[in-house]
Amino acid sequence: MFSVGDRIAHPMHGAGIIESIVKRKVDGAEKDYYVLKLPVGDMQVMIPVDSTETIGVRPIVKPDEAERILLAISDIEVNMTQNWNKRYRENMLKIKSGDLLEVASVIKGLMLRDTVKGLSTGERKMLHSAKQIFISEIVLSESSSYEEIEQRINTAVS
Repeated sequence: MFSVGDRIAHPMHGAGIIESIVKRKVDGAEKDYYVLKLPVGDMQVMIPVDSTETIGVRPIVKPDEAERILLAISDIEVNMTQNWNKRYRENMLKIKSGDLLEVASVIKGLMLRDTVKGLSTGERKMLHSAKQIFISEIVLSESSSYEEIEQRINTAVS
């Protein structure tokens, strides 16, 4: 169980800080929810306390691990299928895994594809989401700025 002030990562929303734990009545049953404040986009997410493991909520990576992941981006091998539908599904599974290296591989693959062939609207949104998820966690872990981490990603990919 997490506490107020903990820094956690949600696989589909990114990283944030638990602002509070509240009780809400849903379908007649009262449940506890974490109120997660996301620094990117200044958004709040409510996560059912009893579903955190199922969802894949976890503590954010430590600064040394964040740095290792950032340095590994340039070495990630990208093999994306030409079939956009299959590629989209594979990338979505990688993002939902919550594994930052997998999310980084999606970012790198889509950024490289964008330079060669361009991206569809769906893949452009996916790239934006993957970047927000990835960068939000690295920013919280390393106490860096969004722009600084985004620049490091761009440099590592090119």
